[in-house]
Amino acid sequence: MKITAVIPARFASTRFPGKALAEIGGKPMIQHVYERTSRAKLVSRTIVATDDPRIADAVSMIGGEAIMTSTSHETGTDRLAEVARGLDSDIIVNVQGDEPLICPDMIDQAIQPFLEDFSLQMGTLKTRIKCLHDFLSPNVVKVVTDNFGNALYFSRSPLPFFRDKWKDLKDDSFCCGKLLCYKHVGLYVYRRDFLLKFASMPPTFLEISEKLEQLRAIENGVKIHVVETEFESIGVDTPDDLAKAQERYRQLAA
Repeated sequence: MKITAVIPARFASTRFPGKALAEIGGKPMIQHVYERTSRAKLVSRTIVATDDPRIADAVSMIGGEAIMTSTSHETGTDRLAEVARGLDSDIIVNVQGDEPLICPDMIDQAIQPFLEDFSLQMGTLKTRIKCLHDFLSPNVVKVVTDNFGNALYFSRSPLPFFRDKWKDLKDDSFCCGKLLCYKHVGLYVYRRDFLLKFASMPPTFLEISEKLEQLRAIENGVKIHVVETEFESIGVDTPDDLAKAQERYRQLAA
């Protein structure tokens, strides 16, 4: 089975332009993502999909593979699909270009169920929420799943809503395991044929409302398999996030 990881990366990020080339430990962020993705045991090929030659050059300088894509794509999924159309891979993994500390094991964990259950079309990851701040933050996407590991809903709002305990929520409610709530890790696994179909679907009401593409699949009746991981990463959306990633990198390198 051919498994290709594609890392969509654009220069003109709305909240943090040029973040793909922001340095962490002397390396551009896109290099960290590429190197870590390439270490995943189940991934046979890693590609950066970008619309900017500066990002492509940074990848080429480390001997990596970059493919130039259209500048008109509105989403990372559209960029992913453009590359996937030219591949003969069975499975496509979407690794976000702003996850410089992603653990290769996380990628393998998300892929593994697809090797065992050929009915799966789309998959992703979740990890435990350990503090009240993350539970309340609209920048942290929450997910709830059914008893079979399929996503019921994703939201920027607190999810689930604890009707009888809302005023009593504290950090220790999460860190001590009193409340099992999960945040979504934005890594996706697709069967190639489904990815191309998914990219052709029109945006849906909930997707537009929450600004979460994965809701398009749920609204169209597609199951998203969600694997729990013990690992955490730091998504870089703002300069403040970059500072956190730089500090975490220094701690890991110490």
